[in-house]
Amino acid sequence: MIGEHINSLAGDRLEIAVLFRYWIRAERRRTGHLFHGTGNATGHQRIRPSQPASPDPGVDPPLPITPGPVPPGLAPARPAPSRWPAIVTYSHGDPRMGIFKITCSATSANLNKGSDVVVEEKSVSVILLAGGKGKRMGASMPKQYLPLLGQPLALYSFYTSSRMPQVKEIIVVCDPSYRDIFEDAKEYIQVDLKFALPGKERQDSVYSGLQEVDSNSKLACIHDSARPLVLTEDVEKVLKDGSLVGAAVLGVPAKATIKEANNESFVVKTLDRKTLWEMQTPQVIKPELLKKGFELVNREGLEVTDDVSIVEYLKHPEYITEGSYTNIKVTTPDDLLLAERILHIEES
Repeated sequence: MIGEHINSLAGDRLEIAVLFRYWIRAERRRTGHLFHGTGNATGHQRIRPSQPASPDPGVDPPLPITPGPVPPGLAPARPAPSRWPAIVTYSHGDPRMGIFKITCSATSANLNKGSDVVVEEKSVSVILLAGGKGKRMGASMPKQYLPLLGQPLALYSFYTSSRMPQVKEIIVVCDPSYRDIFEDAKEYIQVDLKFALPGKERQDSVYSGLQEVDSNSKLACIHDSARPLVLTEDVEKVLKDGSLVGAAVLGVPAKATIKEANNESFVVKTLDRKTLWEMQTPQVIKPELLKKGFELVNREGLEVTDDVSIVEYLKHPEYITEGSYTNIKVTTPDDLLLAERILHIEES
């Protein structure tokens, strides 16, 4: 019941703030926890076998960035290092599976009724964008490497992708200094792992990752590592729609009223909410189509803020696959707390 209530609200940032603001403030007062960007942003104490409990329950010991728990079904080549958090465990690789499910109307079944779309095994290249700076988080490291219940944010979607039979490879676009986080997790995945250097803008990072895509891949699946809560079933749906149309993106209908304003902040008009969608990731595009889009964008010197916008310039259709409101992008400390609470609800 609680999960259903939160799921109904989670798409609206204003409603989230109303629902969780009291808890956030009360939790910080109770624990004395304030976000200082120390690398331990969860506000929860993690006790490892070699580490005694902190004498002050309101002060957390530093939490190192470690690969975190191993997703079930991925047997490690050797026992997991004892330095990994001993208390943090999950029932499955996708920490959200089974909670906050949303009935999807914008699926490939509606797009092409009667067509049983099957995405081939080992036909998808995942481009995981993990090169952002995360300045709004105010932390001492990029937000995608902050711990969420003892595991770096970026490893959640990394593990989720690695367990999908359609995925052939994961191309992590990141600063070389953070590659070890993914390399340490390599023995627990059964797909190829590649790296690419991030660019100045998002589209530059996507282009860099695209250069590493296997020539035999049928789909490029681009995902923000700062969205750790993406559901496997949502990824499967957008992969099918991308295979049918050539370009598809996860999204959710806008809940808030959106107004267009002028430079002086006076309202120009109120937009029809029924036609507005909030874009998420993954965004799935056929590699050859994405390459053509980049040729045009680079030639014309155009700037785009998301990946399917690249193929918009080709006048190619794009399909919106309805996803889940809990697929939030962790951008601020409050987002991190919200993601933690979503995971805690499942654990309880």
